[in-house]
Amino acid sequence: MSAFLFPGQGSQIVGMGSEFYDSFNLVKKIFKQADEKLNFPISRMILEGPEDQLQLTKNTQPAILTVSYSIFKVLIEEFNYDINAFKYFAGHSLGEYSALVCSNALDFNDALYLLHERGKAMQEAVPVGKGSMIAILGTEISKINNLIEFKKKEKDICEIANDNAGGQVIVSEDKESIKSF
Repeated sequence: MSAFLFPGQGSQIVGMGSEFYDSFNLVKKIFKQADEKLNFPISRMILEGPEDQLQLTKNTQPAILTVSYSIFKVLIEEFNYDINAFKYFAGHSLGEYSALVCSNALDFNDALYLLHERGKAMQEAVPVGKGSMIAILGTEISKINNLIEFKKKEKDICEIANDNAGGQVIVSEDKESIKSF
């Protein structure tokens, strides 16, 4: 039994996918398709930066999808991976969209548009530079919840954003609350 797994937001870095872009015309076509769908050169942002623009959620989300989909298509079309041999497609958080696209449950162009709009909405919810997240490793979620309840008495309100796995919980809020937490 085989599975394709796709990364989520936070895995982005300027230059991601550049070896695939330099080596395969198929990837160049997918990057161009993304540029045309989004009406701006996301491919340049992925390959060259600037990093502060790539880190914006409205750009990060379609960028990770573009790179993930490109690598997947190379595996299928250039290296003849048999898609039918894969029983599962899964992704971490944002990576679920890549899994849906690569499993043919969602169209690439539709997902690009959706993720750009989703990213804009998420970004507008918290002004750039105001919000923060922290990964808490090796602590049970019940203990984290107890600490959050205790901190609420001090008016430092944090919330669990993601329960990624046993021993890995993400807490979010404004920078000062996270620092205090």
